[in-house]
Amino acid sequence: MNLLETRNLTAFYGDFQALFGIDLTVAAGEVIGLIGANGAGKTTLLRAITGLLPAPKNAILFNGQPIAGARAETLVKLGIAMVPEGRKLFPSLSVEENLRLGATTKRPGPWTLQKIFDLFPILAERRHNPATKLSGGQQQMVAIGRALMSNPTLLLCDEISLGLAPIVIADVYKALPAIRAAGASIIVVEQDIGQVLRVADRIYCLREGQVVLSGPAAGMDRHAIANAYFGAVA
Repeated sequence: MNLLETRNLTAFYGDFQALFGIDLTVAAGEVIGLIGANGAGKTTLLRAITGLLPAPKNAILFNGQPIAGARAETLVKLGIAMVPEGRKLFPSLSVEENLRLGATTKRPGPWTLQKIFDLFPILAERRHNPATKLSGGQQQMVAIGRALMSNPTLLLCDEISLGLAPIVIADVYKALPAIRAAGASIIVVEQDIGQVLRVADRIYCLREGQVVLSGPAAGMDRHAIANAYFGAVA
């Protein structure tokens, strides 16, 4: 059984339809790359999965159970955590306080404050600093760590490389294998195609709210990806 499955998923912003019949699966321990141009529907798909947008009742299944429209706290207790675009850290709180917020549901699992510091040692050094006074890459580490503190089985990462220097992006992406090894499946929304092809098992490319290309990341043809982004479906 798949950990996550969407079946003919549609989503709307008011009268505007943003997703058209999305079929997607995520197996246990799998890393899925979600790519596409700006406005393709990638973030909208994550918003539907996390209940921020209405979706048909049986269009989203987690461990075989429908979760469409579930409240955020319910999803976190089930094992779904989100690293949002823009990080959304609390400026009045320290690094450690932001991280501890992720553990409020007390869901059991491998991730503790010390494990986060082992994954991102710089955060241990800056644990008492205001989180939003850190560099962009360090803030992204805090956002990932906060999500991991809820001990998810599915981690959703929305544009985690956005606005970061290439060397910093590499440091952030180095954490993904350890996260998977600890038992989490991951969906990564990413603009950097080369980066996501290196870490993902499978790729879904969206255009105008539809899946126009999907398949194993290994050996996926760059020309086919370009066509999927901008024109003919490969």
